[in-house]
Amino acid sequence: MDKLEGQYDIETTPLYQPLQHIDAGALAAAQTPWWNRTLVQVNDSVVRMAVIEGEFHWHKHDAEDEFFYVVEGHLDVDLEDRTVSLEVGEAFTVPMGVVHRTRAPSRTVILMVEKAGVIPTGD
Repeated sequence: MDKLEGQYDIETTPLYQPLQHIDAGALAAAQTPWWNRTLVQVNDSVVRMAVIEGEFHWHKHDAEDEFFYVVEGHLDVDLEDRTVSLEVGEAFTVPMGVVHRTRAPSRTVILMVEKAGVIPTGD
């Protein structure tokens, strides 16, 4: 296990298979920060859900873009030259190779879409 993964509750094996019903709201409600799970694989990508609060570490993904969608709460995506603030229903994509970190001032639920095989803690 990656050293940083021990700081976060991260699982990359999909919880669900195609044709299975996913109650994302109930799943998120049952979790505490820092919880991060791959919900399902869709073609060559995965859909992940995270419940976060506080700061994730600075990192980048050399070969994958990362899409963030805020389901509940508020998310700041820090880039080297600016911060993008996202409210419920808003989204943002960090291109591959861009150093970033996410921050949530209070409990926040996000969905992420990225290439299957991504290392959630970065390259």
